[in-house]
Amino acid sequence: MTAPIELYYWPTPNGKKITIALEEMGLPYTIHPVNIGAGDQFKPDFLAIAPNNRMPAITDPEGPDGKPISMFESGAILQYLARKTGQFCGPTERDRIAVDQWLMWQMGGVGPMAGQAHHFLTYAPSMDPPQDLPYAKDRYKREVGRLYGVLDKQLAKHRYVAGDFLSIADFAIWPWAMGWKGQQQTLDDKPHFKRWLDELAARPAFVKGAAVGADMRSDTTTDRKAQEILFKR
Repeated sequence: MTAPIELYYWPTPNGKKITIALEEMGLPYTIHPVNIGAGDQFKPDFLAIAPNNRMPAITDPEGPDGKPISMFESGAILQYLARKTGQFCGPTERDRIAVDQWLMWQMGGVGPMAGQAHHFLTYAPSMDPPQDLPYAKDRYKREVGRLYGVLDKQLAKHRYVAGDFLSIADFAIWPWAMGWKGQQQTLDDKPHFKRWLDELAARPAFVKGAAVGADMRSDTTTDRKAQEILFKR
């Protein structure tokens, strides 16, 4: 029997990438909650696995050569799980290059830009004192819109992000893209993007993976302690 992956997790888009992947790959896993609003990401035990004090992180008891391995960074975890299982990394070398390309596009573009859009549109104005910064709000909202336009054009040509096969690139982008309303985006001019969002939202593994820990989160727009930890530390 396969030993469960130990997943250090909080229900953010980066965390959901991994639960979705584990569900799609059929890998057993055990959740270890890392409450980022309470500062769990700064605890020594977690830092020993994830020195950048960001979740998710994993420990695989059955790593390379059968020996345990721990790792952080959601994109690297997705690549590792794809190699471990031989799934969702593309059937050919050209496909694998496309998967890596779009995975890096998410890691370097959609994730950081959408994260900043959420921060300046939702969280910063609710801080004490309020930080309502029109330039920052417009800057990140526009960049997210540009990125989603790029994605819509890609999805006009292919069923999924990297081609006509489901991959870890889809797992990485979808949890961030599902926040399009909070990022103040529109789908009216992005029909292929909308089709892709809806198709993946109907997959049982996406539903189950995205729901993990849904009851854990507090309202960061009103939780002053969490704001201090998340935004000022």
